[in-house]
Amino acid sequence: MLLIRFALATGLLLCPLPAVPESAAFDLATYDGKMLPAETLQALTAAAAQKSPPKNGEQLVFGFANLQRDMSFGILVEKSIERNAQAAGVELLIADNRLDGPTGLLNAQSFVRRRVDFAIEFQTDVNFGPPIMQQFDRAKTGVIAIDIPMPGATFFGANNPRSGFMGGSYLAQAATARFGARALQEGYLVVGELPQSGAIPAMRTEGQIAGFLASLPDFPQERIIRIDTKNTLQYSFQQMGNALGRIPQGAPIMITAINDQAVAGMLRAVQNKGRGGDALAVGNGADELETLAAEENFIASVAYFPERYGNYLIPLALMRLAGNELPPAVTVNHLMVTPANICQFYPEHECKGEPPIAYTFPQEAFAAHLAALKKQPELADYQQLIPDR
Repeated sequence: MLLIRFALATGLLLCPLPAVPESAAFDLATYDGKMLPAETLQALTAAAAQKSPPKNGEQLVFGFANLQRDMSFGILVEKSIERNAQAAGVELLIADNRLDGPTGLLNAQSFVRRRVDFAIEFQTDVNFGPPIMQQFDRAKTGVIAIDIPMPGATFFGANNPRSGFMGGSYLAQAATARFGARALQEGYLVVGELPQSGAIPAMRTEGQIAGFLASLPDFPQERIIRIDTKNTLQYSFQQMGNALGRIPQGAPIMITAINDQAVAGMLRAVQNKGRGGDALAVGNGADELETLAAEENFIASVAYFPERYGNYLIPLALMRLAGNELPPAVTVNHLMVTPANICQFYPEHECKGEPPIAYTFPQEAFAAHLAALKKQPELADYQQLIPDR
């Protein structure tokens, strides 16, 4: 038995898996998340093809159905998968789910007809997870699902409770530093949600609220506004514009959301109404780096490092085809990225200024939040996606 560690950025997830053949072995105990050498990936491909011969008789073919191909997060994920597939010698078919469940189902049916050997699914509609999986199950095709779990698929993606709690608590502490007592006495918290994606992404936005309240426990519930973002900048802009009618002029406006794109749209709506000076925003994803670097009031984002997703997804898929049992969930460990430390993670961007705050993660409150999540009936089937601490 080989102890394999998946590390993303500085975090680790431990999972015991059977050893792969010697020619395909690599030391994940010291894996830093960087792309594996081509020779290692090709050895994994050889082991996978030996155990699971290509359906076309020639070359392993993977299907990747992207969330939406023109979104910054999806673009980064897709490029990383392409790089790894090419280096591994795996043919890659790419489809665009267009943030739409029926389109995702059609794409899955297309992958099955084209006899892919493995599928990586990034789709946003929780109601279409079961019918999509039915297609792959009938074809005996393995699946990894990114961010939105699907029954029977290995989950890869966000540690939603922790990423949300980090962002929300950071926002509350930064708002207190920026607005003082006015954050509590007059401020409004606006949270951009994604109801169509179900209970698991909801753990992220509920975590944002719980984290915010952990750092500002007396903040009144009636000044928390929830909007549906539809996972797009434009819809977030529209809905935030509507929400501003409920917020008195001059009141502090504290913004967070399901992802950076939604936060960017919400912040633009505030600026469009001439109220940018009242706003403070914390994102989720750290994929809208230009906005984070340029916007004074976009002070931080919880990083997911989507440009590294393929470094994990392609080896995981190959290991599954090679006969290794994958864990039910592989989750990202998250870090806070700010204009002051952005160059440490993305050297193409210059670090600017000082950190907005000396951030303290409210661990005790987070433990209580996790305990409450574990008791929720709607999360009974997703306990593996709720961390222990």
